[in-house]
Amino acid sequence: MTTLAFKTSDSYTLGVELELQVLNSRDFNLTGATADLLALLEKGTHPGDIKPELTEAMIEISTSIQRGYGGLLRELEGIREALLREAGRLNLGIAGGGAHPFQKWHDQRIFDAPRYQHIHDLYGYLAKQFTVFGQHIHIGCDSGDTAVRLAHLFSRYIPHFIALSASSPFFQGVDTFFASSRLNSVSAFPLAGHLPFVADWAGFTEYFEHMRALHVVESMKDFYWDIRPKPEYGTIEIRVCDTPLTLERAAALATYARALARYLIEKRPLEPAQDVYRVYGYNRFLACRFGLDADIIDPYERRKRLLAEDIAYTLSHVASFADEEEGALALLRLREVATQRRGDSTLLRERLEQTKSLSDVVRWAAQLWMQGASLPAS
Repeated sequence: MTTLAFKTSDSYTLGVELELQVLNSRDFNLTGATADLLALLEKGTHPGDIKPELTEAMIEISTSIQRGYGGLLRELEGIREALLREAGRLNLGIAGGGAHPFQKWHDQRIFDAPRYQHIHDLYGYLAKQFTVFGQHIHIGCDSGDTAVRLAHLFSRYIPHFIALSASSPFFQGVDTFFASSRLNSVSAFPLAGHLPFVADWAGFTEYFEHMRALHVVESMKDFYWDIRPKPEYGTIEIRVCDTPLTLERAAALATYARALARYLIEKRPLEPAQDVYRVYGYNRFLACRFGLDADIIDPYERRKRLLAEDIAYTLSHVASFADEEEGALALLRLREVATQRRGDSTLLRERLEQTKSLSDVVRWAAQLWMQGASLPAS
């Protein structure tokens, strides 16, 4: 059997990817200008990486390896500065948010790259419907065994990251009544879901090689799991978050993931359990549907818990693992979001109630992201 190598990395290092909306400045609809934007960016220098995504109105930014909230946020701000400089030359807007509120999927065009064309050929219209925007968080692991263990343990907390990042209440011009409608698009793919309940890296390697021998997958990229090992980076990748409306929220979510990873590995409060996966899909749905107002099932205690209270309780336990004052303060602000139950999806709905215009909702979201403005006080 071929061994799938896991490139070890320093424990609890961080990396973030953000998929962003490229907007026209007339009605703030999506516009297929990513290629033009990238052409300008290639003429200059900037921190991190900026590259295309599946359709022409999407762009992805990603950071280098970071070790805490402060460094991560500063790099994201540097990437934003370069991106906005060139977007301004093209009269474009950039926004966060998990889904554009009123774009039509059939109007989107697949970006001209071999992998994206392959996805379109394989998945048909689902590829264009995948014009949604997420935050991916990478956590460094010292071994493949740690990666598998951490992925299993994190599965208990996936509703936390869904609810805290939820920013896609509108889709195709209507209110979906979901806090995060984005993950419904992800769920349509046949290889979505979660890691199988394997014991260690050897067990995962056996599973992966079996799937490859069956010609189901060719690489780890073919798994659209909510959490997946990234052996070429030496990380686990958490993929359930909507792209938040601000960089500060994105950096706080990554800091939460890092602190939680340290807590789970160093304190060992839980062991991987199959019951987590028995309630996984239901808890995931509840977090998407109701966000911070959801009741989820605690698979260890076998009882329902209010998600907002579960998040606040967990954040209070992991705050000391943030390493730095900036990170601890970011986790405190995240705890306040949970306690007040005022996430991005709520703010977007409130904006629509005020203006009665989805175009204005997007314009406001773009202003938040581009100017780094703080979210309104409760």
